[in-house]
Amino acid sequence: MEVVSSNRLKAIIGGSVGNLVEWYDWYTYAAFSIYFAPYFFPHSSPTAQLLNSAGIFAVGFFMRPVGGWLFGSIGDQKGRKTSMTISVLLMSLGSLIIACIPGYDTIGVAAPVLLVLARMVQGLSLGGEYGSSATYLSEMAQSHRRGFYSSFQYVTLIGGQLIALGIQLILQQFILTESQLLQWGWRIPFFIGAILSVVAFYIRNNLQETDHFKKINIHENDRGTIKMLLLHPKAILTVIGLTLGGTVAFYTYSIYMQKFLVNTVHLTKSQSTLVSFTSLFVFALVQPLFGLLSDHMGRKPLLLGFGIMGSILTVPLLSGLSRATTAPGAFIFIMAGLFIVSGYTSINAIVKAELYPSAIRTLGVGLPYAVTTAIFGGTAEYIALWFKNRGNESYFYWYVSFCILVSLIVYLTMQDTKTNSRLND
Repeated sequence: MEVVSSNRLKAIIGGSVGNLVEWYDWYTYAAFSIYFAPYFFPHSSPTAQLLNSAGIFAVGFFMRPVGGWLFGSIGDQKGRKTSMTISVLLMSLGSLIIACIPGYDTIGVAAPVLLVLARMVQGLSLGGEYGSSATYLSEMAQSHRRGFYSSFQYVTLIGGQLIALGIQLILQQFILTESQLLQWGWRIPFFIGAILSVVAFYIRNNLQETDHFKKINIHENDRGTIKMLLLHPKAILTVIGLTLGGTVAFYTYSIYMQKFLVNTVHLTKSQSTLVSFTSLFVFALVQPLFGLLSDHMGRKPLLLGFGIMGSILTVPLLSGLSRATTAPGAFIFIMAGLFIVSGYTSINAIVKAELYPSAIRTLGVGLPYAVTTAIFGGTAEYIALWFKNRGNESYFYWYVSFCILVSLIVYLTMQDTKTNSRLND
């Protein structure tokens, strides 16, 4: 029994490390766009430059449904391990391309075009990552600790962003000048990402496959197909509904926040990086606590807590943050928002995995999530900057609140997946 537990722990750590590296590569773009935006879009205002880079960030998101379908099918047909291993190699390729692209002054419009192509490759990779790793972590966990183990998906997801921000802090504070970061220093984290992805490939290539996948009938030709997925319309709609508000809120308080602190709160770039890093670090620490809580009291109470507080408090929190005058004050507002969002982030992976049978679980978790995140999460930053550019920034706060309200309706009507889990089939 001890050997089984040891193998399970090794698999959970291995899967999580790969997830961390994938998300580091993805978040590096967002963290360093404040430096490379002028390199690819030199003839614009600062807000317009960020708007252009955010638009390309959103383009990467629109490849995620393709990745969710492709790698979801691979995960259900060839194995969770195979799907995760291939996806991390693609992420390495995308980071390497970005690291090597010449600037607009050198190759003209080809520079942003190549940037778009690199983000499409990364979007394809990340689209497959969520469903594969969420399914893998859920299936490898003990039945009474599924909420706890699956919470590490967001611990490592946030960890990827923390590493990106940590590298940025080190470069800003100790190694490079502002001018050097703008000229060539922003390339460094993308090279690091490409190397880390190769390391993650090695780790994932040595993982064990889950027992749930091994028990799938290999002669079931429809496994991992859209045809089989459509046999579960209620689960599909539930994934979409519970993801909508959560993904908008999460990307608002994480991805967009660094730019919000610079562009609206008027903190310096180094201050905004430090505030973002600190708040996300605390956010990562509380994820397993929320996951453990769901193992004891169920998933639905946590989702309802996020839905209710998010619907009511988002506008006051973001309005207060916009008027913050110090970095500590901004940290308090952001932390309050992230604490509320934890009711979703800590358990969303396990809730989705518990909705589907093994033969369609990776695709069922990954594809509806990727579609929803592409439409709403990937565009959150762009919509926020668009409203700001038009002088109506507060409209975005109401937009976030409304998205959470839509998800709250879903939380109120769905069953608690802890007591109705398809992982027990």
